[in-house]
Amino acid sequence: MAARQFSNPFVALGVLAVGLLSAAPLMANDIAQIKVANGTVIIERGTQRIMGVSGVRLQQSDVVRTGIDGSVGITFVDNTVMSAGPSSVVALDRFAFNSTTHEGRLETSVRSGTLSVVSGKIAKQSPDAMTVKTPATILGVRGTEFLVQVAETK
Repeated sequence: MAARQFSNPFVALGVLAVGLLSAAPLMANDIAQIKVANGTVIIERGTQRIMGVSGVRLQQSDVVRTGIDGSVGITFVDNTVMSAGPSSVVALDRFAFNSTTHEGRLETSVRSGTLSVVSGKIAKQSPDAMTVKTPATILGVRGTEFLVQVAETK
């Protein structure tokens, strides 16, 4: 089933992207999967708006938006775990991962809200390989756990 598009992502309550919920393994373009979603979670993929529910697979360049009642837990293929709280906007800017050498790159942007991260194999293999951008700064991730909070700009 094709994912339905929404002009306003927060109006889309109750609509599921059923075709994305299969139990098949991650495909080549898939970089992560939503493990937990509460409240309103919308995935922006190009011009598409996809309901963010447990099992939805994410791709590079996806933008994850949570509503004022929303939160989401995401696990990447390198075992990085991210959690975004209410009213968050997180862009998955770049992801590359070699499952044999654990080399790769993970770049995200937090435009608003909160993001908690437990880094996976990419950051453990190469501490400079993971960055988080905010409107005010770029964080180079060298630790394994951190929290970023960005106030919404008007």
